[in-house]
Amino acid sequence: MKKRKLFCEISPLCYRISVVKCCILRRVSDLLSRDRFCRCKSEKLLPHVIYKHKSLIRRQLGDVDMELQENKAVNLALASPKISGVLIQPGETFSLWHLVGKTSAKKGYREGLMIKHGSPDRGIGGGLCQLSNLIHWLVLHTPLEITEHHHHDGVDLFPDFGRQVPFGVGTSISYNYLDYRFKNCTPNCYQLVIFTDEKYLNAELRSDVPSETSYHIKSVDEHFSQENGSWFRNGTVIRETVDKKTGKITGTEIIKRNHAKVMYSEKYITCDLKKALFPPKVGKSK
Repeated sequence: MKKRKLFCEISPLCYRISVVKCCILRRVSDLLSRDRFCRCKSEKLLPHVIYKHKSLIRRQLGDVDMELQENKAVNLALASPKISGVLIQPGETFSLWHLVGKTSAKKGYREGLMIKHGSPDRGIGGGLCQLSNLIHWLVLHTPLEITEHHHHDGVDLFPDFGRQVPFGVGTSISYNYLDYRFKNCTPNCYQLVIFTDEKYLNAELRSDVPSETSYHIKSVDEHFSQENGSWFRNGTVIRETVDKKTGKITGTEIIKRNHAKVMYSEKYITCDLKKALFPPKVGKSK
């Protein structure tokens, strides 16, 4: 039996109507919510760096047009200052879209890579998921509570080229109904610092007190499988909590179980398969 189309899939007009409806519902929901969203920013940096990371801005993603990567660099440079310096006080919730706002051509945003219906597409402000991805990666290394997070579930859209974080910890965002949010349920204050340079999107998560724990995130049992003529990427992403004083693991939790259909060409799968099943041996240099 042929699967019935959703209303948003009938036509581009239906899709736009659905988006407007979702945006209105999110605004109403936020107005009725008791969440306190963080807005206060400070140029003075909190003293302790809890975790920092940087991600390469321009990456070759399969056969995707590199112009979209150049446009993404512009979009990230516009959005990052909207967040950088923000303080997340105890009890407050961070919302990416509350700080960045709606992206538009009038604000200087360009057409970048977006994901629609599980496939690559393009649109104004595209590429900002790299920003939410990086923030999410920082937050995973803290006790902060993630309250809204959307996966690119079920599909592996692009081959690995210089991947630094495990597959499956990415995020999906779309103004304003697909947001990335976390809440500070600790007694400490946190601060996000984000900026771009010529090559990287850089980020730090700082606090007013040092952390007594650290977090190690890794992928285990990662492999590719072939099912009914299609390739799938499998694996489990786990997070270990480590006591800094003793170095002992005090807790282990599963973040994500991956079983994602590979959407890119088989010429890339062979490379990824070898890398997943036969990782290069690391030894001392001679």
